[in-house]
Amino acid sequence: MNRLHDLFARKNRDILSIYFTAGHPSRDATLDLIPALERAGTDLVEVGMPYSDPLADGPVIQRSSEAALRNGMTLGLYFAQSRAVRGRTRLPLIFMGYFNQVIQFGAEKFVQTCVDAGIDGLILPDLPLDEFEKRYADLFRAAGLPVSLLITPQTDEARVRRIEKLSDGFVYMVSSAATTGAKTGISDAQLAYFQRIEAMSLRRPRLIGFSISDRDTFQTACRFANGAIIGSAFIRALEASGADVAGAAEGFVGGI
Repeated sequence: MNRLHDLFARKNRDILSIYFTAGHPSRDATLDLIPALERAGTDLVEVGMPYSDPLADGPVIQRSSEAALRNGMTLGLYFAQSRAVRGRTRLPLIFMGYFNQVIQFGAEKFVQTCVDAGIDGLILPDLPLDEFEKRYADLFRAAGLPVSLLITPQTDEARVRRIEKLSDGFVYMVSSAATTGAKTGISDAQLAYFQRIEAMSLRRPRLIGFSISDRDTFQTACRFANGAIIGSAFIRALEASGADVAGAAEGFVGGI
């Protein structure tokens, strides 16, 4: 069974997913961060591939991408690091990137390299839903590589149900129309959105991302979904960590 699917089969509440950018704060930090996150109790790791023109990423993640690119991070190096770290962790590893990167690499080659590197799923926010369904869903599915698609507070019920049907991994609930890291705390409008989606009784697992930054917001999100994703707040902790990224990871997750 795919490690992501196995996670959801074993655990359906309070799932903690941590996002960070490959190659940040140092080029090889990924090799230390993932085992440290597992030791600390993280359930799922989402590794972002730095990109010069990201969609919805706020200043913190943009800054981490710029630093990673300066550090020499490339898609090929990321896959090599994923293969190296796979022998040291049982955590599901999700690749988050942009579809231009996939096109440039070659879609078939990209999918096979993900499988060879031990990647357990994909998040490709700018891949249009129609394009995904008509041209790429079968390619990813045949490789056993689940794709998790995004919904927002503006997504109507019909589209939510279509996205759920096409998502082989989980439904990524973007909590607001803001960029990542732009807000702290959860508003009444966001709570109403969480309640609306919860009332739909979707069959796929749901993880809430954006605006999740600490223990309180994580626990609130987990009341309405299977778990939550923390990115910008974790990257801030890494930036303040100096050379001890493993210690920063363990301390941050311990606080959640």
